[in-house]
Amino acid sequence: MIPACASDFCGVQEEGAMLGACPVCGQPMMYVQQYGQWYCQNCKQYRAPQPQAQAPPPAPAAPPAQVSQAPVRPSLWYQNFYRIRKKVLAITNQYWIEDASGTLLGYSKQKFLKLKEDIRVYTDESMAQELFQIRQQQILDVWGIFAIVDSATNTVLGYVRRKALASSFVADSWEIRDANNNLIGGISETTGRGLARKYLPGGALIPEKMTLALGGRPVAEINQQFKIIGDIWEIRCQAVPPAFDRRVFLGCVLLMGMLERARK
Repeated sequence: MIPACASDFCGVQEEGAMLGACPVCGQPMMYVQQYGQWYCQNCKQYRAPQPQAQAPPPAPAAPPAQVSQAPVRPSLWYQNFYRIRKKVLAITNQYWIEDASGTLLGYSKQKFLKLKEDIRVYTDESMAQELFQIRQQQILDVWGIFAIVDSATNTVLGYVRRKALASSFVADSWEIRDANNNLIGGISETTGRGLARKYLPGGALIPEKMTLALGGRPVAEINQQFKIIGDIWEIRCQAVPPAFDRRVFLGCVLLMGMLERARK
């Protein structure tokens, strides 16, 4: 027999009496001690209570978030100023790459009368540790396309290509390509300066002044200075994107210096 009201439940538990939930309507049920059962006042029936969801155990503490890190790049190839010095010797030319304070960053010695250019840049004159390479891609395409390669990983960083026709007759011009050989920019001098350097009497003494453009936007300048026993190129690249490895740029400037030697 169902009691008429809650007061008739003489054996109703006081503590936690309304904790049970009806499995049909979800409303709280009352426990009737004398029957050892739960009663739903909404459904007017005794029911077995719906098992109460147990609070899930606390989740284990999450490990510290791992910050996705970009590939480690040598910071010396992401600076905003470089100086390349060329010393002309009887047999071979030597090149030093320096930062703004004159600290040596790289050294290269050009091989004489080499059919296919394979230029290597080392940490210093001892040539004990190689930093990067400039590899000519086709043996018959003199001053054609070159790959700039990280020596430690043998990873191609980018490509440079001399625009032979324009460079020979108008103004020096080079293409800059990414690691997938996609054109992303170029290095060039103005037409007037290029023509003057090529055709005016004494034009060979006019120093190079070139601009690096990436995505159609000028981002760096190259200024050449003539010296008695060699040349200097000062490279200012404050607007070069941070992710752009300057070795591609520097490799092109080294090639330009070597081409100047071939012309002279």
